[in-house]
Amino acid sequence: MKKLFTTLSNIWKIEDLRVRILNTLLFLLIYRVGSFIVLPGVNPVALEHQAQEGLLGLLNMFAGGSFSRASIFALGVMPYISASIVVQLLGIAVPTFQKMQKEGESGRKKLNQITRYLTVAITLLQAVGYVRTQITPDAKMLGEPLFSISSMVILTAGTLFVMWLGEKITDKGIGNGISLIIMVGIIAQLPGAFIAELDSRLTGGGIIPFIVEIIALFFVVVFTILIVQGVRKIPVQYAKKIVGNKQYGGVRQYIPLKVNAAGVMPIIFAQALMFIPMSIGQFFPGAQGPVLSALTNYTSVAYNGTFAFLIIAFTFFYTAITVNPVQMSDDMKKNGGFVPGIKPGKVTGEYIDAVISKITLPGSVFLAIIAILPSIAIILGINSNFAHFYGGTSLLILVGVVLDTLQQIESHLLMRHYDGLMKTGRLRGRTPVATGATGPAL
Repeated sequence: MKKLFTTLSNIWKIEDLRVRILNTLLFLLIYRVGSFIVLPGVNPVALEHQAQEGLLGLLNMFAGGSFSRASIFALGVMPYISASIVVQLLGIAVPTFQKMQKEGESGRKKLNQITRYLTVAITLLQAVGYVRTQITPDAKMLGEPLFSISSMVILTAGTLFVMWLGEKITDKGIGNGISLIIMVGIIAQLPGAFIAELDSRLTGGGIIPFIVEIIALFFVVVFTILIVQGVRKIPVQYAKKIVGNKQYGGVRQYIPLKVNAAGVMPIIFAQALMFIPMSIGQFFPGAQGPVLSALTNYTSVAYNGTFAFLIIAFTFFYTAITVNPVQMSDDMKKNGGFVPGIKPGKVTGEYIDAVISKITLPGSVFLAIIAILPSIAIILGINSNFAHFYGGTSLLILVGVVLDTLQQIESHLLMRHYDGLMKTGRLRGRTPVATGATGPAL
């Protein structure tokens, strides 16, 4: 306990870190207050009993409940994330975007501007669908088309404001702003889900099953941390160069290849495909059959088996398009680096590619297990809202963002010669290294 208070005191002594943490808390508070401001012309009482399940429930969780409340931040940052994914994929397939990615800071600014414009277009489209499908006629207190037009403008402005808050947190605060906003939205749902699960256990089953659930959740979180932090280090030796009386190079560094280099993207892509059968069932009720029924039941073996297979496939696909062994080997060769025992150039690229393939298989399997854990929890009788925290996108985002933020705080402490957050060891997994192995982050 004394170590904890000493660490908090050290954090408060560093003016830059203190200001950044206070700025982050202020921006997050603004976001949470805005999530409770209902769209003009909407009767919130008429929306209280509207259930959100499946993809809508997931969107509502990411938006911190704003989606179900018809808040001005109802669409949250999901349009911005969608636009970022599109731009990232265009950077792989379109030469013009590839060129901008290689232009350094100027190219990054151009891509950010394109992402913002694309966010506006996606938000406008999603706003139309949201107003038409999620706000019932009895909840509208304004006439048409005034209500639809005003709601679309406000929802778009709300998403752009949330995007701006995220960028300000990244610049003036601590951690990745967009990721922190999503994390706060997810955590906001935790107390209600926790209390609901506790009430259900107290009314039937007793406190012992609830304690077992909490212990199981603890081990799931530990398992997720191992997956997020797991790396395979490839040693890299740099050639010595003597200029006058000084020696340059000759150092030994490493390439940290992450076991889960794709992050949460395979789960997001797989979930998008798994909602196709549900959409077919809604639009074509006559096409409902045993196979379609199994694929729309998220607790069935067919659903979870297909879901796990898609996650494994997308993990290999996304890792292949984001981690480039050839470029990594070329960068090492230009800087006079080599893997001990491996010939520089093409052979090094093939070696790195083989290592990535070997670690991606167990990483993808573990990721698939984490993704289907909520369904297993529901089958075992856990409340569906509380079961979301046993795995899936929400848990991976929570673990990844918390570790990233703690690592940044520790970096500030160590730069000013204070002890880190941990008594022994250091937070690993997102610490910058010399060679250019990068993976997606959310």
